[in-house]
Amino acid sequence: MSVRVGILGATGAVGQRFIQLLDDHPTFDLAAVTASSESAGETYREAAKWRVDTPIPADAAEMEVAETTPEGIADADVDLLFSSLPSGVAAEVEPAFLEAGYVVSSNSSNDRMAADVPLTIPEINPDHLDLIEVQRDERGWDGALVKNPNCSTITMVPTLAAIDEFGLESVRVSTLQAVSGAGYSGVTSMEIIDNAIPHIGGEEEKMETESRKLLGEFDGAEVALHDADVAASCNRIPTLDGHLENVFAEFAEDPSAADLREAMRSFEGVGDLPSSPDQLIKVFGDDEPERPQPRLDRTYADGMGIVAGGVQSTDAGAKYNCLAHNTIRGAAGASLLNGELLVEEGYV
Repeated sequence: MSVRVGILGATGAVGQRFIQLLDDHPTFDLAAVTASSESAGETYREAAKWRVDTPIPADAAEMEVAETTPEGIADADVDLLFSSLPSGVAAEVEPAFLEAGYVVSSNSSNDRMAADVPLTIPEINPDHLDLIEVQRDERGWDGALVKNPNCSTITMVPTLAAIDEFGLESVRVSTLQAVSGAGYSGVTSMEIIDNAIPHIGGEEEKMETESRKLLGEFDGAEVALHDADVAASCNRIPTLDGHLENVFAEFAEDPSAADLREAMRSFEGVGDLPSSPDQLIKVFGDDEPERPQPRLDRTYADGMGIVAGGVQSTDAGAKYNCLAHNTIRGAAGASLLNGELLVEEGYV
């Protein structure tokens, strides 16, 4: 089955990752790329200022950039849209595409916590996708909007889902986040070199709320947030890619470090989705306490996997470290995987 797709906001950092990941995809064929009106009419090569560490795909390079409106892509015969728009722009633009009947898998942060919008990681909560039916009834459109979580949230939540069987009650997390998460111009070299910035605007709230929605129960009409208490401290450090996080969890039960490692290792991926790793979480043992590390481990499973290590039992519960590639698994790859789930479940 071939599905024609488009990218809204294709020239930015996450949009470029979409272009990279869609090259030779077994299901998706790139049919449209959009950007601001200033770039409309240019070739993608001219508009994008390519910065990804692999060559720009030849077919995408010569595509004409369209304006980010339903009219701009009307002739492209697109089945599915991926959105990497800034959240303020997405809040204004995405509804027009949804009202026009498009299905949108969006990385943008707007509406992630809306009651009728699925916030989805296919390996964690694929059943939440059925919120689309509630969404269509509530909003009266033929399209569908699905969101993936924030890049720091998606690093931690798969590990929490794996160990929730022990009665997860509270989570404390401190992040060490790469500069690519802020976009190419988001953090200047004078700010970050020889430095760490102990604040990322809005990031802590996203981790604290999105994680509870992702781990929550869907009853066919709404999602009840998970009961766990979650608190986050988010920090920017001078690594290029790969968010490393220090997690402290408490449980109703008293699992050993071996129990926790085994639960993470055995947590299943989604084998019938092309972009989901066979083993979602790679776990280092006691013999490698210095792992994971961003430079060494961010490309696990082509950047689509989660890596954990330093798993220890504590008097209060457990502590461990986890890592993911923030612009692949944490952004474009997450939306891509949600798009694959939309196709698998018949929404596209």
